[in-house]
Amino acid sequence: MQHNVPIAHPSFPTEESVAVEFAVSLDAPEALACDALGVGIAADSPALDGAAARVDKALGGLLSTVLAEEKFDGKLGSTLVVHTHGRIPARKIIAVGLGSKSSLSLDHVRRAAATVVRQAARVHAARVGIAPALIPSLGPEEATQARVEGAILGAYRFLRYKRDEVGHVAHVTLLAADPAQQKLMEAGVSRGRLFADATVFARDLVNEPPNHLPPVRLAEIATETARKVGLKCSVLDVNAMKALGMEALLAIGLGSDQPPRLIVVEYSPAKARQTIALVGKGVCYDSGGINLKTQDLEWMKSDMAGGAAVLATLQALPALGAPVRVLGVVAAVENLPSGHAVKPGDIVRAMNGKTVEINNTDAEGRVILADALAYAAQQRPDEIIDLATLTGSALVAFGYLAAAVMGNDPPLIQRLLAAAQQAGERLWELPLYEEFLDNMRSPIADLRNSGSRFGGAQKGAIFMREFVDGRPWAHLDIAPTAFLDKEEGTNPYVPTGGTGYGVRTLLTYLAGTSNTM
Repeated sequence: MQHNVPIAHPSFPTEESVAVEFAVSLDAPEALACDALGVGIAADSPALDGAAARVDKALGGLLSTVLAEEKFDGKLGSTLVVHTHGRIPARKIIAVGLGSKSSLSLDHVRRAAATVVRQAARVHAARVGIAPALIPSLGPEEATQARVEGAILGAYRFLRYKRDEVGHVAHVTLLAADPAQQKLMEAGVSRGRLFADATVFARDLVNEPPNHLPPVRLAEIATETARKVGLKCSVLDVNAMKALGMEALLAIGLGSDQPPRLIVVEYSPAKARQTIALVGKGVCYDSGGINLKTQDLEWMKSDMAGGAAVLATLQALPALGAPVRVLGVVAAVENLPSGHAVKPGDIVRAMNGKTVEINNTDAEGRVILADALAYAAQQRPDEIIDLATLTGSALVAFGYLAAAVMGNDPPLIQRLLAAAQQAGERLWELPLYEEFLDNMRSPIADLRNSGSRFGGAQKGAIFMREFVDGRPWAHLDIAPTAFLDKEEGTNPYVPTGGTGYGVRTLLTYLAGTSNTM
C-alpha cells in the first residue's frame, strides 16, 4: 500500500531568482551614474561607433586604447573590464563582444546582456547600465525584451540551499537612443520580465531536490500558483485516475511511497477560438525503476522538466493575454524500484484502451504520457504539444545544444520551429517514419514501451502518437536541453542545472496563435 511520507517544504518560488529591477533612461551613456556600464563592440567594425564611441570620447580615448592593447576582437561573448578612474560617472566599462555586425540577431542581444550582467556580478557591480546596440533591423521593443531576458536569465542562480558570496546585480538601467523609443522599450521590459520570470519559475522547479518536490508537492505548487494568477486547476489523485482507466500512469508510480498525480491547469480567455493542450512529463525522480540506472542519478530530479515548462507557461498566460484557450496537463510520478514496482514483462492498459508491454521500466516517460496524452485528446483540443525529457538518443544526436521536435502535423511543427528561433531556443525536426512504429509493436500486446536503441528518440515519439487520437500533435524531446552539466554550458544565459527550456518558445508560440492557426 502506498503512503505519503510527510516532508517539510519551503515556500516557492525563490525570491532570490527574480531580484533584478529595471529602468529605462534617456541619459547619455557617458553621463549615467552606475557601477558598471555595458557597451557592445562589433567584431568587424574598424572603429568604435554608437555608445562605445561616445564613452571613448568622454574618457579621452582610454577605452579604445585599452581595447587595442588587450587585442579585444569583439568575438561574441568576449568581455573586457575598463576602470574609468572617475573620468565619467560609470565606475567601470564592460566591453562585450557582439560578433560580426552583419549577423547580429536577437539572440546576440540576449547573450550580450547576459554576459554583461554575469561579468558585473564578478566585479561586484550592483547597479549596471546597458547601452543600446546599433542594430537597424531590430525594433526597440523586441531588442529590449531580448536584453531583459538575457539580463535576468544571465543573473540567475539557485540559492535556496546555499550561502552565496558572489556579487549580485540588483538594478539594470537600459539606455534609450531617443525619447521616441522610451515607451516601446518600457513595453519590451514588461514582456521580457514576463518571459524570463516564467523561465526562472521552471528552473527553480527543476532545481528543487527530489525530497522537497514529490508529485503531491508539485501539484500543490500548481494549485497555489493557479489561484494567484486566476487559472483553473484540478488535481486527479490515485482513485480519480483509476476511475478513468489510467493504468499506464499508475503502474509507473507503484514503486514509490509518494503517490502520483495528474495536474490539469486551464487558461480560458473570453474570446478564444482555439484550444491548445500542453502536456508535460513530470517524473519528479527517475531511478529507472527495476531497470535501475547506473550513472548520473543525481541529475534525475530533472526528469520533470517538461512538466515544469508547462506549469511555468500556464502561469504566465493571464499576464501575456494570449488569444487562445490552453489546457495544461502534467503527469507527476516517481519511478523507483520496490516490491510494488512495475516489472519488465508486465502488461498495462492505457486510458484509450491500448495495451502496453513494459519491457524496460526506464522508458517510463512515454508510458505516463500515454495516459496524459489520451486525457488531453479526450478534451478535443485543436492541437496537442508535449514536452518531455524523453530519450538519451536525442542527447546523443544533438549534444546539449538543441531539442528535437517530431509530430504528425507539419504546419504545427513549422510554427514551433519559428517560435523557437525567435526565442533563441534551438529546435530541430526529426522524421517519424512508419517503420519506427513496427519496432514498437509487441507480440503479446498492442505496443511495447521500448524498442531497439537505434532511432530511439523517434521510436519513443511514435509510441506516443498512438495516444493522441489523430489530433494535430507535436512532441518536443527536451532531454538534451533541460538540464546542463557544468562542463557543457557555453551560453551565458543558460546556467548549470535546470534551464527552463521550452517556456519562452511556448509563450512566443501562444502569443501569436491568432495569426498562425
